[in-house]
Amino acid sequence: MASRPAFHVRRDQWHLAWDKSVSPIATIGSGDIVSFDALDASNGQITASSTTADIAAMAFDQVDQVAGPIYVDGARPGDTLQVELLSFEPGDWGWTANIPGFGLLADQFPDPYLRITQLAGGVGEFLPGIRIPLAPFCGELGVAPAGEPRSTIPPDVTGGNMDTRHLTAGSVLWLPVEAPGALFSLGDGHAAQGDGEVCGTAIETPMRASVRLSVRRDVHVTAPEFRTAGPLGLSTNTAAWLACDGVGPDLFQAARDAVRRMIDRLGAERGLAPLDAYLLLSVAGDLRISEIVDQPNWIVTSYCPTSIFR
Repeated sequence: MASRPAFHVRRDQWHLAWDKSVSPIATIGSGDIVSFDALDASNGQITASSTTADIAAMAFDQVDQVAGPIYVDGARPGDTLQVELLSFEPGDWGWTANIPGFGLLADQFPDPYLRITQLAGGVGEFLPGIRIPLAPFCGELGVAPAGEPRSTIPPDVTGGNMDTRHLTAGSVLWLPVEAPGALFSLGDGHAAQGDGEVCGTAIETPMRASVRLSVRRDVHVTAPEFRTAGPLGLSTNTAAWLACDGVGPDLFQAARDAVRRMIDRLGAERGLAPLDAYLLLSVAGDLRISEIVDQPNWIVTSYCPTSIFR
């Protein structure tokens, strides 16, 4: 196996749709390594010196760009693309925002808001006294679909904007190949994120990444599957958890209720303003289905780690 990248993807080599008609920027062999130098999810519209005014002015049709695509020689429809996630190196800063009309509680938090976090020594000081351990990964990892072009914002069976925080370095991802060459791309660098990414942004950051891409015909998948480097929850907690349940017949509404209750709890126990608590839960909280078998009501739980508080 090669130990050095066969190709390096620059920051200006990106596209805005999963589309088999997008010309690949390089052709590599199965088993080759590709390195990426990717812009943050705002496509460079947000910088370390940005303010909330920049969120209000952001061109939303330019966000969630992905770097690539890479043509893997020999990959055919029906094959599986194995993506070994070798390394992720975030920038020295990141941003988290409330974007109007976006996120689990968009109706309750309608105004733009931006928080810049400096990243150093494996942690980010998200708010005074709140330190977030970093566990970098890319939210966007995918291949081109066989059919019509698709937006990079919703995920699909060919991957895309999965925002799965356990796809950190050391993990292996398998994606179904639908287009010749697979046409792999990645983007949406996250320095840290909780399960659910409830406000719609994590600690968004430019990302340097490297992956090994291999064609597999002995593995068959019809949607993303992966082996995580583990352990689950590695980015958050070494102490107790706060937890709030949402209960009801609709999972989406139960998720909203759980997050709203946790926002209230963080206000009561930690003195956090509601919007700060909402963004914090997107960065460090976990949203999980706790119970889904006892009809007619299900339980979704919002967890917040306490070790992030000094």
